[in-house]
Amino acid sequence: MEVILKKDMPNLGYENEIVHVKDGYGRNYLIPKGFAIPATESNRKMVAETQKQKSFKENKTRMDADTLAKALENLTVKIGAKAAPTGKIYGSVNAIQIAEAIKEQFNYEIDRKKITIDGESIKELGTYEAMISLYKDIKVKLNFEVIAE
Repeated sequence: MEVILKKDMPNLGYENEIVHVKDGYGRNYLIPKGFAIPATESNRKMVAETQKQKSFKENKTRMDADTLAKALENLTVKIGAKAAPTGKIYGSVNAIQIAEAIKEQFNYEIDRKKITIDGESIKELGTYEAMISLYKDIKVKLNFEVIAE
């Protein structure tokens, strides 16, 4: 019996994949639990259309991420922080402040969860580097400078 999986199943297959299983396993477990649907001709067409739309959306997202990566490549973001005369800042600079500074200075919306800072935390004035993961395999290094306010 062939079924179309509705969700990822360990040792069986991935979502929207057509797999061959024993009749009893498909009829008595996968289909009643909602893990799969029978692989009829109409269901196959529906899954093909779903995959086509998903592929289109994924390509658009990848293109948008590529464009944003090229725009961010050579930028330097300036982040103001209150600092002591020795150069130590009060508090630390984190991903939230970097995301806000990018939005403020260059008008690019970036989720703070996608920003990782080299090192543990920024506690002094100076120039640093952060890594921004825009998509699965699209990452860009962003230079940022912490300056005294």
